[in-house]
Amino acid sequence: MKDTKIQPELGMGATICGYSDRHAATIIGMTYFSSGTRKGEVKAVTVQRDKATRLEIDPVYGVYGKQDYSYEADTDAYEETYTLRKNGRWTVSPGYDTSSLWIGTRREYYDYSF
Repeated sequence: MKDTKIQPELGMGATICGYSDRHAATIIGMTYFSSGTRKGEVKAVTVQRDKATRLEIDPVYGVYGKQDYSYEADTDAYEETYTLRKNGRWTVSPGYDTSSLWIGTRREYYDYSF
């Protein structure tokens, strides 16, 4: 998902994507390009994973049913920095495509089929 049109802001929600699972996070820091044609644009964001509380378990499908969560910031959570790549994706490190970041929305999802 290419989300470079959304400008990151401190406190904005984000989603950490790893394989089929998703984890809600909050942007807590940003670094900017200091020179060149992109000077002043955000080049990296630092996020902390949020505390996600599942609201209810589906009485018919159990954990496999609909997943609705409430979120709150976790200031003790691990910090992770994602860098904007030329392809428009936010990733942890070059060539590491199994973990990327969507900016602008918080989502939590566990794929219980594994």
